[in-house]
Amino acid sequence: MPEQPQWSERTLDMPPQDPWAEPPTAVPTPPTPSAPSAPEQSPFTRGRARVTQRTQQFSHEHEPTGTGWPEEAGHAPHEPRSLSWHIRRLRRGSEWSNAALIFAFVCWGIWVLSSEGSFVTAGIVFFVTVCVAAGVFALSRLVGRLVLERQMGRVRHTARGSHMVAGLFLAGVGFAHLRQTEWVMDAFHWMVGLFS
Repeated sequence: MPEQPQWSERTLDMPPQDPWAEPPTAVPTPPTPSAPSAPEQSPFTRGRARVTQRTQQFSHEHEPTGTGWPEEAGHAPHEPRSLSWHIRRLRRGSEWSNAALIFAFVCWGIWVLSSEGSFVTAGIVFFVTVCVAAGVFALSRLVGRLVLERQMGRVRHTARGSHMVAGLFLAGVGFAHLRQTEWVMDAFHWMVGLFS
């Protein structure tokens, strides 16, 4: 009976096995001691892996994050901006002037329906009122630009202050229309007489 190879000899001669591979079809025969065979070439070779050093480079510069207005990030202070940017900036805070405009329109409507005058004349009065309110808005923006931006060095992100000033003007015009309406003033004096 031929000698069986030792455990260490059997494991060295076997190539690494994949546990999920299909089983081999032919079984290798162990070498006989009478005819020593040449050692098989290993599929692996000894050597040293080449490692290249990579220097880390950033593709673009640091972008600041944090609080602030997102569309103003990365712009120089005096860089010209588009018309849509300026319009978006002017719309911030417009709820003040829009609410006051609706109030002034309702008061104007009450005054027109209660008076005996011409509707065309009343329409011209309301149109002039809206034009003056736009002028008040523009004037307050100009004053804010001269005082806040140039003198104090502050940046205005909204037009809320100018909208509030224009809204106060429109609310005042609305109350003036109500004061010229006779039945509204009678109702007001009656209400004041109840609590006095």
